[in-house]
Amino acid sequence: MLVQSLLLPVLASCVTAVRVSVAQSGGNVTTNLQYGAMEEEINHCGEGGLYAELIRNRAFQGSSMFPSTVDAWSAVGGAGLLLQNLSNPLSSALPTSVRVQGKGTVGLANSGFWGIDVRPQKYSGSFYVKGSYTGNFTASLQSANGDVFASTQIVSDSRAEDWMQHTFTLHPDRKADNTSNHFVLTFDASQAEGGALDFNLISLFPPTWNDRPNGMRRDLMKALQELGPKFLRFPGGNNLEGQTIADRWKWNETIGPLKDRPGRATTWGYEETSGMGLVEYMEWCDDLNMEPILAVWGGFALNGEAVPEAEIGFYVQDALDELEFLTGSTDTKYGALRAKYGHPEPWKIRFVEVGNEDNLNGGLDTYLSYRFSAFYDAITAKYPEIQVVASTINMTLPGTAGGDYHTYDIPDNFVSNFGKFDNYTREHPILLGEIAVTEFNNEEKGINWTDKHFTLYPFWLGSVAEAVFLLGAERNADLIIGTTYAPFLMNLDSYEWSPTMIGFNSDPDKTSKSTSWHVYKLFNDHHMTHTLPATSDSDFGPLYYATGMNNQTNAHIFKAAVYNSTEAVPVSLSFEGIGRGAMAELTILTAPNEVAMNGVDGANIVKTKTTKIKAGKQGIFSFKLPSLSVAVLETR
Repeated sequence: MLVQSLLLPVLASCVTAVRVSVAQSGGNVTTNLQYGAMEEEINHCGEGGLYAELIRNRAFQGSSMFPSTVDAWSAVGGAGLLLQNLSNPLSSALPTSVRVQGKGTVGLANSGFWGIDVRPQKYSGSFYVKGSYTGNFTASLQSANGDVFASTQIVSDSRAEDWMQHTFTLHPDRKADNTSNHFVLTFDASQAEGGALDFNLISLFPPTWNDRPNGMRRDLMKALQELGPKFLRFPGGNNLEGQTIADRWKWNETIGPLKDRPGRATTWGYEETSGMGLVEYMEWCDDLNMEPILAVWGGFALNGEAVPEAEIGFYVQDALDELEFLTGSTDTKYGALRAKYGHPEPWKIRFVEVGNEDNLNGGLDTYLSYRFSAFYDAITAKYPEIQVVASTINMTLPGTAGGDYHTYDIPDNFVSNFGKFDNYTREHPILLGEIAVTEFNNEEKGINWTDKHFTLYPFWLGSVAEAVFLLGAERNADLIIGTTYAPFLMNLDSYEWSPTMIGFNSDPDKTSKSTSWHVYKLFNDHHMTHTLPATSDSDFGPLYYATGMNNQTNAHIFKAAVYNSTEAVPVSLSFEGIGRGAMAELTILTAPNEVAMNGVDGANIVKTKTTKIKAGKQGIFSFKLPSLSVAVLETR
């Protein structure tokens, strides 16, 4: 009981019946983007996660921060593996390759991103090789003890002076017992000049979402599709900023053929390939029908470096070039480049955020004095239809600019912020770009960032507290652009930040949708196009709610959460214009206890109960909501 005593506030709320009457008019039109997703390269959520590439360290990319290594690779047949920067590399972007040398059948094996999932399906692979060789290559998927699941021979087109790409497919005949498997590539060294060949950009993909080349992992995309996010904020996040100015996320180095993408040092402890680049983000938006909220680099890095005012114009132009690449006609320089890379039709961008958390790390002074205004003025002048969003609300926002609010906190503080946005001006919309309950309630009544104790997964009390905060945002959905949990994805085999909305490892069968995922999904499944005002004989707490309707279905909607009640809360709910005998569907989410979590390898602990109820006298719907529950009632 010690843990639970840290979870709940000292005083629980006493229960009285709550009567809620919802008006027929007088509300506001919502932004229609209430719930979305946020993506940056962290927790190997892209590399080793959503980006479906199975080969880790496929092109030996490195930087001054993370030098090139043979990490994840091992020698086969007693071969020697030597990293080299040849005078004629595969490309200027990928200068480092591996020389494999030996006698007899030799090669190299890759262990993947802490495992490779093998099952009966098509795997598509490729590699580049240089060196005189007259034999065949063998590509295979094998277990840790050498059991071969699939193997294929590839006729060599390798040449002494040129890098030649070879492609292949593998078709395993059965599912592996686990993911402790390897991809193996071998050749006969006796038929290679000097017994050696140079390799680079060795790649293997399983079937991807919508069968896109260089695409996304199906199980994770399925979990996102079921959630139904309305927008995607990308590409960060701290990873957008970079540790230094030179290490910033550069959009033009993430487009085009993979051999021309140099990759970069992330801000989260590892190198990324940039295989999941700007175009892939936009295709992701297309595939899940999400509104892109594009973050552009705002002239500030995490080490505190800020671009001087005299030099900021270069980076502003870079952002304009990025927008031209995405939205420009094929008559423009960068629109033509987009068409060259397979997308002649322009995308639409309605939201651009400048930077990320510029109120931190000493960035606010330059952001206020010249950085934000330089981007805001240039973007709104050329693209007046774009809503420009500042990366903080700790400033006086100019013109029609919006702001971005982030919060990571304990459950009680999320609940206390239920009414945070009730009295904000409507002149400047707010994006809730990163929110999450990250710790249990504690004696410090908040997060001690020098000694934080984040949980591994979202837990039920925290998810209910998030629901209360989300309801406060929904009540102000004319102001709030949208809300997203962050970080969104986490590879449990290598992560830097927890908790996240979705947890996973190399086994797609073990992907875990958190307790918070279920809360967001419930609210997102019952979309309000308009808020509606409500009156009650009780104050908010322990019952919190938001009311509205969907004018596309003509449904009236009541969303609620009960936080820290001594018992179930009786509710009498009526909607103006809805009479006796009307039907509604009530869905209630509960969990076994406050600390309950959904984890990889575990069952879903969130219980969903859906019932149909009929309005009684005066059109009143009567029901009870348990303590620590999240619920939605929608008329039918």
